[in-house]
Amino acid sequence: MELIDRYAEFVVRVGVNVQPGQDVYVNAHVEHVDLARAIVEQAYLAGARRVVMDYVDPHVRRSLIEHAPDDGLGTHYPYELERLQLWRDRGVALITLTGDAEPDLFAGLDPVRIAAAPSKGLQSAFGEVLSRVPWTIVAAPNPGWARQIFGEPDVDRLWAAVAVAARLDEADPVAAWRVHLAKLRARTDALMAAGLDAIRYHGGGTDLRVGLLPGAAWLGGSATTKAGVEFLPNIPTEEVFTSPDWRRAEGVVRTTAPLPLTSTLVTGLRLRFQAGRIVDVDADENGSVVQALLESDERARYLGEVALVDGESRVRRAGIVFHDTLYDENVACHIAFGAGFVEVLDGFDELTPEERIDRGLNVARSHTDITIGGAEVDVDGITGDGTVIPIIRNDEWVLAT
Repeated sequence: MELIDRYAEFVVRVGVNVQPGQDVYVNAHVEHVDLARAIVEQAYLAGARRVVMDYVDPHVRRSLIEHAPDDGLGTHYPYELERLQLWRDRGVALITLTGDAEPDLFAGLDPVRIAAAPSKGLQSAFGEVLSRVPWTIVAAPNPGWARQIFGEPDVDRLWAAVAVAARLDEADPVAAWRVHLAKLRARTDALMAAGLDAIRYHGGGTDLRVGLLPGAAWLGGSATTKAGVEFLPNIPTEEVFTSPDWRRAEGVVRTTAPLPLTSTLVTGLRLRFQAGRIVDVDADENGSVVQALLESDERARYLGEVALVDGESRVRRAGIVFHDTLYDENVACHIAFGAGFVEVLDGFDELTPEERIDRGLNVARSHTDITIGGAEVDVDGITGDGTVIPIIRNDEWVLAT
């Protein structure tokens, strides 16, 4: 309980940086109850005005997918959309807990119905909310998640791994995070100064060149709301990233970590890009789930993120495959197909979706991260005149900071 309380305090005071008088919304699975309760307590101790706790039971979603009529999938009530708009207007701090307690729960269900189940309107509106409020996603260890990783429900061992990845094992985690965030800021500054036109990932079955948006910022670590509140969108985070030009991706990628997708594990995923678009999908296991996701939204076939992570990653130091994208994307370089980030370009949050697409920023209802980096994969930056600038070599960051 001491580690849970320490973690909860960090999530509240650093993760979303709760301000006195602010409202807080927490979303968790029923299996996350211990950490969820601790976060609610810490939020009030930090001065929150009101904390709303929403528990989600994935079995309810399974029943929806399995039994609901077609016209019941992808729907929402007006009050659900109004709630999102209220969060945006009030600047509510949003905390989402992850950590799949039943990874096989959706096995055997129709991938097309799985992809159709979420309300596309709510997904789009939620993306707009995240561009305006402090938010964070954190993992909650539980027996089911531990069993998937270790073959037994060893929650203490999972908590120990999470502590390493999230720097909770440091004598002063906040100070350790300050040092880490300063390193990430130095990397984003170096990438911006390099004036890159494209990024190339190559090695280990991957050879992908992705064009960048002129003037787009590289981001990493913390973010800041328009009101000036600093927060950590993901705990942990090891990446520096940007949103590329959705029209400019050519080549092939091979994933180097499993992809958890709707409680289904996709392994050995291989994608081919042509003129920015995913044109071929193959996988060792469960590739049909990815195919169904892509078919549910045409713009999910284009990239919304390129990210760089080197071998110093604390997530990698934890020494396990977490089977959770929040963690496993931070073990190495990754990309994401689907929605881009409006934060990378000034003024893009004021543009309509059509205007963003026209300017090269992808707009989609989903955002799916896949890990493609590791010891075999090098990364180059390419300038407008074709100059190649090494960024990662042999798993080490080599671009001067």
